[in-house]
Amino acid sequence: MKDTLELLRKTDFPSLKRSTLDTLQVNLGYLCNQQCLHCHVDASPRRHEIMDTATIHSVLTFLQHRHIQTLDLTGGAPEMNPDFQYLVRAACDLGVHVIDRCNLTILGEEDYTELAGFLAVNQVEVVASLPCYLQQNVDAQRGNGVFEKSIQGLKQLNEQGYGINPALSLNLVYNPQGINLPPAQQELELAYKNALKQKYGIVFNHLFTIANMPIKRFGSTLLSKGLFADYMQLLKQSHQQDNVASVMCRSTLSVDWQGYVYDCDFNQMLQLPAGFAARKKHLNDLQDMRFVGKDITIMDHCYGCTAGQGSSCGGAFV
Repeated sequence: MKDTLELLRKTDFPSLKRSTLDTLQVNLGYLCNQQCLHCHVDASPRRHEIMDTATIHSVLTFLQHRHIQTLDLTGGAPEMNPDFQYLVRAACDLGVHVIDRCNLTILGEEDYTELAGFLAVNQVEVVASLPCYLQQNVDAQRGNGVFEKSIQGLKQLNEQGYGINPALSLNLVYNPQGINLPPAQQELELAYKNALKQKYGIVFNHLFTIANMPIKRFGSTLLSKGLFADYMQLLKQSHQQDNVASVMCRSTLSVDWQGYVYDCDFNQMLQLPAGFAARKKHLNDLQDMRFVGKDITIMDHCYGCTAGQGSSCGGAFV
């Protein structure tokens, strides 16, 4: 796989400072039942990196000590971590809002048939990846048969009350194909809702549009096709200065499967130490750190978050 890191180091992206910390985004491991072309984590069924129980306890200690409002669980497929359910229950007991970034197909795997019910009982917000409402587009990006499995996963969640019960939020995620930015989020959300309701009887709350980052698997694909420079030009030409204030790295810490901390999930994949440290720091060493005003590590890929409508794990800014 071709690495884009050295092509991203030189940047004129504006400097960033941290604001109040309210979200801990935790990668529970790179193991996944899928292997998607746009995946910036390079997750797959062949990965073995999994957060252990001791690090899970470090996460819980940090949540409690720092009074963190939101725990955002990602992977890989975060549900494949053997301590996933323990972590969710313990975080909920602390009064923390939990988000599960679910690929939907995991809900149909043999060992996870009770997962939808577990998520509902604990009122976990589900943010589910569905890069299109058309089968051919989803299967082209995520593999043959993935669309049908995703539809079945959404039906399971609807049966539990997701997208219907106000306490059970179900949000979908759109990623564009090729060297394109996402279209207008509000208009695309309406198209998704109409298509999924009419054809499959599926309902959901919101659609989040997220730009693809020129790193890891997607970045390698761009290089292989000779499209890396074109994509970077698109991101820079589409940069909106007003989006800088809303980037999620200002209020979020990203934690890898070993417990080390980064400014964002993308920097984590590039192994870039957080701006407040010369080298990567463990969560255990940051229990009492004051984050407000600390520097954030930036490189050229940061334009992926400010291009067009803006892009974050919570969708467009505009």
